[in-house]
Amino acid sequence: MVTDASKLLDAWNKLLPNQAELGESLIRRYSEPQRRYHTVDHLAFVLDRIDEFAVSGNDLFLIRLAAWFHDAVYAIPARELTNEEASARLAVRSLIDAGMDQEDINEVTRMVRLTATHMPPPGDKNGSLLCDADLAILGSSPEGYRRYSEAIRAEYAHVPADEFAEARLNVLMPLLETDIFRTTKGRRLTAAAHANLTKECESLADQLGIDLEGFRS
Repeated sequence: MVTDASKLLDAWNKLLPNQAELGESLIRRYSEPQRRYHTVDHLAFVLDRIDEFAVSGNDLFLIRLAAWFHDAVYAIPARELTNEEASARLAVRSLIDAGMDQEDINEVTRMVRLTATHMPPPGDKNGSLLCDADLAILGSSPEGYRRYSEAIRAEYAHVPADEFAEARLNVLMPLLETDIFRTTKGRRLTAAAHANLTKECESLADQLGIDLEGFRS
């Protein structure tokens, strides 16, 4: 997937008119050289999945805004704040300057922070949609998942292989032990996501020379 930045900016301008400079700034952030997966392609993918998975009751304006900001800060390694927290704080500053109501800003930043754990509370339609859109890549084709996992590894190329493998297992294993998706359409990806995650976890465990069941315990 190669995203046309001009089309992405058009989508931003429809979302938040008269704030083109902010949209351009966000696109520059998603185009930073250290990114291999968390790029404008990822942003466009998440926005597309939001449209695909949306149901009545979703506040699409605020969810799309949260998507634009959810990975706006992506420092490797993260600095004093997590990337999600830094992204949320950037959203606060940016949306205050854009003249948005505080209540709407609070909802946007709440959703941005949810992408740290992807565990929205029960009944959270907005948070569930954003989290499902962000995780939808897990349910892609085996080839699509391979490209995704390779891009994640490339973002952390400086991390030694075994250290990365252990950290990656710590991220992926909890996903296998809980409901990954919460929207109706997102749940259709569950089987594919579990197959992809299981294959990667088994490969990482083999790399480390450990038993995956033992790692779970």
